[in-house]
Amino acid sequence: MKNATSSYRQKNNQSAVGKTIPLPVVDMNPTDTIAAIASPLGTAGIGVIRISGPGARSIAARIFRSPKGNVGEFGSHTAHYGSLVDPDTEELIDEVVATVFWAPNSYTGEDVVEISCHGGLAVLKRALDAVLRGGARLAEPGEFTRRAFLNGRIDLAQAEAVNDLIRARTDNARRAALRQLEGRLSKTIRGISDRLLGVIAAIEASIDFPDDVDEPDNGWMREEILTVKSSLEELIGSFDKGRIYREGLRVVIAGRVNVGKSSLLNALLRHARAIVTPIPGTTRDVIEENIEIHGIPVVAIDTAGIRTTDDPVEKIGVELTQAALESADLILVVIDASEDINQADMELLNQLKNRPVVVVLNKIDLVSEESRDSKISFFQGLERNRPVVLTCASSGQGIEELENTIATLVASGDIESESAIVTNARHLQLLKSALNSLQHSLDTLESGEPIDFLSVDLSAARNSLGMITGEAASEDLIDRIFSEFCIGK
Repeated sequence: MKNATSSYRQKNNQSAVGKTIPLPVVDMNPTDTIAAIASPLGTAGIGVIRISGPGARSIAARIFRSPKGNVGEFGSHTAHYGSLVDPDTEELIDEVVATVFWAPNSYTGEDVVEISCHGGLAVLKRALDAVLRGGARLAEPGEFTRRAFLNGRIDLAQAEAVNDLIRARTDNARRAALRQLEGRLSKTIRGISDRLLGVIAAIEASIDFPDDVDEPDNGWMREEILTVKSSLEELIGSFDKGRIYREGLRVVIAGRVNVGKSSLLNALLRHARAIVTPIPGTTRDVIEENIEIHGIPVVAIDTAGIRTTDDPVEKIGVELTQAALESADLILVVIDASEDINQADMELLNQLKNRPVVVVLNKIDLVSEESRDSKISFFQGLERNRPVVLTCASSGQGIEELENTIATLVASGDIESESAIVTNARHLQLLKSALNSLQHSLDTLESGEPIDFLSVDLSAARNSLGMITGEAASEDLIDRIFSEFCIGK
C-alpha cells in the first residue's frame, strides 16, 4: 500500500489560479515533492502554499530568507517570519511566515513547509510559481491527504472525513465529520472485524490441524456472528441520520399554483429568493436553496404549481416538480387555507400517501377561527400522525413552528459524543454487503454445510469492512475517492 502509485489521465484541468490549461499524464510518485495553494482563491488577508515531500526542506531553503538562518534547520512545529524570494533572481515576492513540520509528525507523514503570504491572487500565483520552479510538482486533487493515508497517518474512512469536514455546512455536520476523523467509525469497524477474525481463526485452525484442534462449537460461532450482525445493523441504522448531516435534508415545497409556495421558501430563507406575484404559474422551474434548521442542513426546493396546462414551459416545470417529489426526504404540501378544500389538493395528498409529508395551511390570516379549526380537523383525519402547520408566509407567522416540526420529524438532536455514525453511502453499501455475507454464514451454519464454507462467508464480510478503512481497498477505489478532493488538501 505504501508504495502504491497511480496515473491520472486528464485532457484538461483547473490550474491553481483558475486558468484552464492542458496537463500531461501525472505519475503520482510518492518520492516527488508536491505543492499547491491550500487556501481558497480570492482576495483575503492570508493565503497558504503547502509543500510536502522529501525535498520540502531544500525547496524552502531556496525561496525563503530568514535572519535566523536556513529554514531546513529550524525545529519542527515552529513558525518563522521572513522573505519569499524568486529562486533564480532573488527578487522579493512577499513578506511571509514559514511554518515547518518535519516527518513523521506532520499531516502527510513527510516533511511539510507551509508558506503563509498575503492572500491576493497575484501574490499566491507568484508564490506558487516560485515553489514549483524551486523543484516541487503541482499536487493532484487530494494528494496531500492521499499521502497521509499511504504513510499510515490516517485510514481511508478518516481521509474521507477530511473532505466531509471541509464541506460541512452546519455545526452538526462538522461534528459528525470530526468524530469520523478522530477514528470513531474506524475503531468500531476494526472491533467488528477483529471479532470475525477470532471465529475465522478458530475455523481455520480446526481445518489445518484436525488431529489437534476440534471444530469450534456451533453455538459459540452462532452467538459471535449474531453479535457482529447486531453491531452492523446498528451502524446501518445510523445512516438515515448521518446522510442528512452530510448531504442535507431534501425538503420539497409542493402544491397547486398560487397557494404561497414561493412565499414559504422566502420565509424559510428569511429573504426574498423566489419571485412572488398573484399571477398563477409564476414559478416555472425548480429553485434550490441551502438553509439550516436546528443544526440540520436543509436543501429547500420550491417547485412549479401542479396543474394541467397547455403552456410547454409550464409543462416542463410540472414534470420537474414530479421528479423532485420522487427524490424528497420530506414534502411540505402547501394548501390555501382561505379557499374551500380543493380536489387537486386531495389528489396530491393521495399521491403522497405513506410519504413523509407536512400539511402547511397557508394564508391563515384570511381565515376565520371556525374555518381554521375545521380544516385542521379534516386534514389531520386524512392520515394519522401527519402534522398540520398553520402559516402566513407573507408575514412569517407560523414559520418557527414549521421549522420545529421539520426538526422533530427527522429526530435531529445532538450527535452522541461516543457513538459511531455512518454518513457515507459508500460505507453503507459495504456494511450491507458485510451483513449479507454474515446472513449467508448463518444459513451455512444452520444447514450443516462444511465448516470451510462458513470461513469463506466470514472472510467476505471482513473484506467488505476492510474496504471501508482501506485495508482491503483497491488502487482504483483509492484513486476515485481522492479525485473528489480539492487541490491543496
